[in-house]
Amino acid sequence: MNKPKEKESLVLPREYQPDEQKNRRYQKEHEQIFHKVNDTEHNGHYLFFKRFYKAAALVCCLTLILILLMEVSYLPPVGSPENPVNNEVSAKYIEDGLQDTGAVNIVTGMILDYRAFDTFGESNVLFIATCTVLILLRNDKKKGKDSARVQEKLDSFYEPKHDAILQAVSAVLVPIIVIFGIYVILNGHLSPGGGFSGGAIIGAGLILYLNAFGFEKTEKFFTEKTYKWVSFCSLTFYCLAKSYSFYTGAHHLESGIPLGTPGAILSSGLILPLNICVGLVVACTMYAFFALFRKGGF
Repeated sequence: MNKPKEKESLVLPREYQPDEQKNRRYQKEHEQIFHKVNDTEHNGHYLFFKRFYKAAALVCCLTLILILLMEVSYLPPVGSPENPVNNEVSAKYIEDGLQDTGAVNIVTGMILDYRAFDTFGESNVLFIATCTVLILLRNDKKKGKDSARVQEKLDSFYEPKHDAILQAVSAVLVPIIVIFGIYVILNGHLSPGGGFSGGAIIGAGLILYLNAFGFEKTEKFFTEKTYKWVSFCSLTFYCLAKSYSFYTGAHHLESGIPLGTPGAILSSGLILPLNICVGLVVACTMYAFFALFRKGGF
């Protein structure tokens, strides 16, 4: 026959008794380490780094000053007929700009045709700067009190809820601002304006809409994916279009891109679509910076 199982005795854990001697020893070691680490007067590594830092900063400053002084020494004297103001570059822009680029606005023709790669670099700088800020400030992956969900709830406390005046004024102004920004971009080759100024106007309109209606409504048409795809497509088109243009120009080939009639909206070859690309990048960058500094995301 099976013997009945004996009841297991319930053993209660003893109450924790701290070891005072170990605690005092630990506290003493902690204080010694703390004083050793923060003792800057007798810390050889810290003193060496401090002296090296001062010496390196002084050397860098003196080197930079020397380079700038050397560059300034090569500048032509004031009033010289050989000054850049009087050389053939500016004369080329003024005399042949309309014929070469088809743009009535000489400034736009210069920055989007003669110096198009430089403008492409500036647009890339804006995109890279936004990506850097996104990496540093985004809180989508954080947990706890700094998580995106918590921060969004805190941020929604400051968002306008029933500000009828702000929302009514914004409902009237935002479409006008955006349309004016589009006008400045599309007429950049005909009149003062272009992608940078028009994009800044559109970005200001988006920021005003965000302040009036909050992230919930803005994210219905502008999200992080929107920013990435718009910037990526704009920069890619810019790069491919000007690479083709520079390739054909360097090999003395006809590009096949008509300049159109000067003064017409569809003229100046690639300048109009390049203006649109620059305007989209600038508008997205302005809104992205504001959204990132506001709550760490779009």
